[in-house]
Amino acid sequence: MAGNRTNRKWWTLGAVCVATFMLLLDITVVNTALPKIQQDLGGSFSDLQWVIDAYALSLAALVLTAGSLADRFGRRRIFVGGLAIFSAASLLCALAPDPTFLNLARGLQGIGGAIMFAVSLALVAQEFPSGPERGMAMGIYGASIGVSVAVGPLIGGLLTDGLGWQSVFLVNVPVGIVTIAVTYWKLRESRDPNVTRIDWGGVVSFSGALLLLVLALVRGNDEGWGSTLIVSLLAGAAVLMAAFVAIERRVAEPMLPLGLFRRRAFTGVQLAAFAVSASMFSLFLYLTLYLQNFLGYSAIDAGLRYLPITVGAFLLAPISGMALAKVQARYLMAGGLGLTGAGLLLMGGLGVHSEWTALLLGFIVSGIGVGLLNPVIADVALSVVPKEKSGMAAGINDTFRQVGVAVGVAAWGAVFLGAGASKVESLTGGSVSHDQARGLVEATSSGALPQALRAVPANARDQVRAAAEQGFIHGLNEIIMLGGILCLVGTAFAFLLVRERDIDRGGELEAIEADAPLEAEPVPARG
Repeated sequence: MAGNRTNRKWWTLGAVCVATFMLLLDITVVNTALPKIQQDLGGSFSDLQWVIDAYALSLAALVLTAGSLADRFGRRRIFVGGLAIFSAASLLCALAPDPTFLNLARGLQGIGGAIMFAVSLALVAQEFPSGPERGMAMGIYGASIGVSVAVGPLIGGLLTDGLGWQSVFLVNVPVGIVTIAVTYWKLRESRDPNVTRIDWGGVVSFSGALLLLVLALVRGNDEGWGSTLIVSLLAGAAVLMAAFVAIERRVAEPMLPLGLFRRRAFTGVQLAAFAVSASMFSLFLYLTLYLQNFLGYSAIDAGLRYLPITVGAFLLAPISGMALAKVQARYLMAGGLGLTGAGLLLMGGLGVHSEWTALLLGFIVSGIGVGLLNPVIADVALSVVPKEKSGMAAGINDTFRQVGVAVGVAAWGAVFLGAGASKVESLTGGSVSHDQARGLVEATSSGALPQALRAVPANARDQVRAAAEQGFIHGLNEIIMLGGILCLVGTAFAFLLVRERDIDRGGELEAIEADAPLEAEPVPARG
C-alpha cells in the first residue's frame, strides 16, 4: 500500500505539473506569436491586449468557483473537465478566422485553465504532507511555473516560425488528451468533507467588476479618460467591487472569506502573487513587441533572448523549494520579489539605438528572482489554511495571480500608449494630434510604422519616424520602471506581513480548525 501511495503521489505531481505548465505556457507562448497573429488576422493594438486579457480574465473570474466545484463534486473529476475544455478551446483558437473569434476562444480556454489551476495545488496537497516533502513538491511545481513563463516565448517562437502561429494552440490538444488519460488511471478522487455552497452573487459581482475595470483600461486612451463611457465603466467597476465585498461579508458561505485577510501571512502571499504577475509577467507582452517589432527579431530569435530568464527560473526554483525547510518564507519571498523588481529596473533606460543586450543583466537578475519566488508563494498559499481548504486556498492565490496579469496588461498598455503619444507630440512640436501620435506609437508596436508614414508628407517623414520611435521607447521605459517599483512595493509587504507563526509546518491548523469552520472564524496565530 505504501508503495502504491508513493507511486500515486508522483503521478499526481506529474499530471499537475504538465497541466499547469500547459495552461501557464498559453499566457506567454502567445506573446511571440502575436505579431504573426496580427499579420494573419488583422486587428488593433487593443486586440493584441485582449488575446492575453481574455484568457487571464476568465482565469481570474472563475478560479474560485472552480475550487468550490472541485471540493463539492470531486477534485479529479473537475480537473479532467478543465483539461477537456482547455483542449477543445485550444483547437478553436487554432481555427480562428478573425481576432474576435480568437479572443472568444481564448476566454473559453481560460475557463478550462481556471478549473485546472484551481484544483492543481489541492491535488498536490492531498498527496504530500506539510513539511519538507511538500516543500520539495512545491519546488518542482514552482519550477514548472517558472519555466513555463520563461520558456514560453522560445517555444512560441519555434512553433510560430516552424509551423505557424496555429501550432502554439494545437500542441495542447494531444498533451491534454494524454493528461486526461493519466489522471483517470493514476490519480485518486477526493472531496472536502465540509463542502460549501457556491457563492453565485460573489462570482457575478467580482467577475463584472474585473471585466469593467479591464475594459476601461484598454479603451481609455481611445475614448478619452474623462469620457462618459470610461468614467461609467470605472464607476461600475467600483460599485460592483463594493457589492462583492458586501456580499462576502454577509453570505453564509462566501467564495472569498474576508476573515482570512486578518492573517498577515495570508494577505502577504496574495499581495506578492499580485505584484509579480502585474509586473514581470504582464510586461512580457511589451518586451516581446520591442524585441520583434522594434528590433526586428524573428519569433524564434526573440524567444531565444528570454533564455537567461528561463535558466534562472529553472535552476533556482527547486533550490528555493528545498530551502523552505531551513529559511523563513518571508526572506525567500521578499528576496525573490526584490530581485525581480531590481531586474526590471535594470532593463530600463533603453534608447532608440540600444541592442537587446541592454536587457540581458535585467533578464538574469529577474530570472533568479522568479525562480526563488514561485515555489515559496505556492507553498505559503497552501500552508496558511487547513489541508481540507486547499482547493479554496489555491483558488484565491491563483485569482490574485490572474487579476495581476489581466490588470497589468491593460494598465501598462494604457500608460505605454499615453506616455508614448505625449512624447511624440512633444518631439513634433504639436504638428500631429494626440490621436495621430497614439496611432504612430501603435504602428511602431505592431511593426507597421512604414505603412503609417505614407500618410505623412514626405518632407516630414524622417522627423515623424524618429518621434514615433522615441515615443515607443519612452512608453516602454515608463512601464518597465513602474513594474519594477510595483515589485519592490510587493517586496516590502511580503517582508512585513509573512511570518512563520502563521504558516502550518506540521498539521496544527487542521487541529485548530476542527471546532471552528474556516469560513466563520479567522485562524488564530500560533506562537
